This record gives sequence, structure tokens and C-alpha cells, in this order.
Amino acid sequence: MINRTVFSDYCMIPDSWDEMCAGGDIRPQYQQVFETLNQLSAATLAGKDQLASELFLNQGITFTVYSDNEGIERIFPFDIIPRIITGSEWGHIEAGISQRLKALNLFLKDIYSTQQILKDNVIPAELIASCPQYAREVFGIKVPYDIFVHISGIDLIRGNDGTYYVLEDNLRTPSGVSYMLENREVTKRLFPDLLTANQVKMVNNYPLELYHILVSLAPRQLANPTVVLLTPGVFNSAYYEHTFLARTMGIPLVEGRDLMVDNHKVYMKTTMGLQQVDVIYRRIDDEYMDPLVFRPDSALGIPGILGAYRKGNVALVNAIGNGVADDKAVYAYVPAMIRYYLNEEPILPNVPTYQMADTDAREYTFKNIHQMVIKRTNQSGGYGMLMGNSATDEEIASMFKAVIEDPRNFIAQPIIKLSTSPCFLNNRFEPRHVDLRPFALCGPEGIKIVPGGLTRVALREGSLVVNSSQGGGSKDTWILNNG
Repeated sequence: MINRTVFSDYCMIPDSWDEMCAGGDIRPQYQQVFETLNQLSAATLAGKDQLASELFLNQGITFTVYSDNEGIERIFPFDIIPRIITGSEWGHIEAGISQRLKALNLFLKDIYSTQQILKDNVIPAELIASCPQYAREVFGIKVPYDIFVHISGIDLIRGNDGTYYVLEDNLRTPSGVSYMLENREVTKRLFPDLLTANQVKMVNNYPLELYHILVSLAPRQLANPTVVLLTPGVFNSAYYEHTFLARTMGIPLVEGRDLMVDNHKVYMKTTMGLQQVDVIYRRIDDEYMDPLVFRPDSALGIPGILGAYRKGNVALVNAIGNGVADDKAVYAYVPAMIRYYLNEEPILPNVPTYQMADTDAREYTFKNIHQMVIKRTNQSGGYGMLMGNSATDEEIASMFKAVIEDPRNFIAQPIIKLSTSPCFLNNRFEPRHVDLRPFALCGPEGIKIVPGGLTRVALREGSLVVNSSQGGGSKDTWILNNG
């Protein structure tokens, strides 16, 4: 039972799965951490919380909020209490994500070649034809090893019965892995003995695993192919992560102006002259990659790079055109993809999803709006979304108008109360809603999933929106070797 200590006022949120507590009891995986924290005073914990903030500040661990008039760069909020997942739970998550990525890779190969899944009427052809992220310009391009999704961040939530659901697939330029790695480093400073005592699996080999996959994709058979990380520049919201990954992998961080294409080959400008580039880990969106093919006003990309890509002279990670597979309207068909390509039942379920282009689904959503969330199909970061349980009448009316004018670009889902985890706020422990973004790497040798991920926290009381751009933070995620 919870004793009269720092956890005395911890009050679970009704109808939400609490990661630490089951009724009045502590879950076994949290027992050791709970006992340790219970022996610490609020002042000691406040000191650790302050130390964490100072470590993040000194490391320059930041993100950018474009809509914030007070200044675009912020320190990433971090909660000092880890989120703990048992080994058996993690095994289930790993299996589900691996299955999902296999199907999504097969879908992308299919949709940019024979399109058999459309011919068999498993997915409506008009859904793909109307998808703004479907890149017709890369149709027919042969990608190395038929791998389109090399790096993914699959967002998971946990319902009130403890079931993990896939909330969305991030298959283009997923971000957040640097925060996962830095969270662990800060936790090592705060609770070094707890990590060892709980047999927590390591996450710090991610940069090495990523580098090995990047090298394995090089079109030229070289001992040391040239791999670069392409960034939009210092004003991008994830620029800290770009610099972090380039530094930890030991590869150059470049912008579009640092690269050029000649005779369908990509070269990097260096003080020693031009150096041919074999693999580009890009953190630039598709439409900015090649101004000769996509947006002619883009100053971020490299003119002619799509020609080099089509010729097979350079590998791009992730592949161009992946956005069609993480469109929120296409997301609803991923279980069907798993059955179609793998002849298996999905291990991780989707959240029930209603296409607003369907009249009956739209009518149902409008009638039950206070239990629903409406999302734009191609926006992220918590933008373009309406939570029906907290929206004003004016906001609801405005959203209804937008949906009716352009129904294809909206989906609706029932509001699922995310699971909660204890957070140290205001010198006490309070439950806050969390999700989980595990990071998976897919290369010629198969799929590897980092034993952890980024647990994002809705720091505002009562909020279900965990995005950092909407006031969210994060915490370290522990996967235990046992249990």
C-alpha cells in the first residue's frame, strides 16, 4: 500500500490505467523504484529535479516552437521519475511493431510499383490518388533491399484496460530519439544505482546500430562509404537532434548548399575538393528535397538529387514518398495490410478510426463529438486537431465547417484516456497522461527496436496532448530484463 510519504497525495485518475499503481498496490516492476523514492524527502527530489533542468540547459537540449511569440527555442521538459515496462510487455510491443513495419514496407514497395493491393480492392484507389503525400515522381524507383522505412517512430498509447494501441506511424523523418538517449544520460546522474539494481536494458547503442544500417545501404562497395546527415538548418525544430546524431555517429552534418549533383552523382563540397556521397540520412521533407522536381522555390534541397536517386547512385534514408503510409486516413487500413501481405492477424490493434469522407461515419462523429477527437490526416505535432471533450462550441462549429468542406483530409477517433504515470510536479507526485514512441531500425539484416523509446508526458493537468509543441515533456523509459 502507499504510505504517508512523498506519495501520500498521489491520486490516480479515474478510468485511466496507472503505470505504477493497481488499485492501492504498487505494480511489481515499480516496487524497487517506489521504495527508493519513498525514502527521499521532497527537498531532495526537488534538488534532483533542478539538477536535471541544469543538465538539459548545459547540454543545450532544446526544441523549437514556431507559434510561440516569446521565443522559438525551449529547454525540453523532463520528468525525473522513469516509466517502467516489463520484459514480457516489451516482447509483445516488439513483435507488434516488427509485424507492422514488415507490412508497411511491403505496402510501400507495392504502391510504388504494381499496386496490387489497389487492384484487389483492399484499399480504395481513390484514397491513395487523393493523398497529398503520395509521390508519383518516385514511382518505379528501385530502393536498396526493397526497404523504404529504415527509421520509424511508432506512437503507442495504453487504454484503460492496459491494452497497447498504435496511435500513429511516423515513417518520414521521425524525431525524438536524441531526447530518449539524453533522458537516459540524465537518469544515470540522478539515480545511478537504481538503473543497475533494476536490470534496465541499455539504449545507448542506437547511434551505432543506425550507422551500421546507413553504411550497409551504400550503392558502392567500399570499406568506408561517405554517409552524411542532411539538415534544413539551425532554425528547424529538431536541429539539436540533427547535430546530436551526426556527432555521435561521426558523420558530417550538411545542408543542401553543401551538396551538388554532377552526372547523376551526389558530391559534398569540402576543403579538399568534391567528395562523392553514398548515403544521405535526410531530415528534410520530400517536397524540399529537389527543386527541379518538387518545390522550385526550395533552397533547402539539392537540384538533381532525384535523378541520382533514380539511377541508384545514392541511398536516401528514409525513402522519398513514405508519407502515403503514415497518412492518418491510410492508417486505418494497416490491419488490412497485415492480413493481406503477411496473412497474419495484427498483434497491436489500431485505435478505431472513422473516415470523414464517409457520410455515415461523419454523421456519427458529429453526433458524438464530445467523445471524439478529429484530426487532419497530414498534420503532426498536435496541430490541426480538435478534442471534442474540451473544445468550445465555436471551435466545434469551425471544425465541422472545415470537415464538410474537405472531408478526405480528416479522420475521427474515440477519445481514449491515455495511461498515467507519476510525475514530480510542484514538489509532489501527480499522475499525468503518457504515450510511448519506440524507435525501430530496419536494414538488410532485419528490424531492430531500441529497448525503450521516448515516453512523452502531457504535463498540463487533465491534458491528453503529449506533444512538446503543445506543452508536453518526456521521461526516461525503462525496459526490464526480467518479468
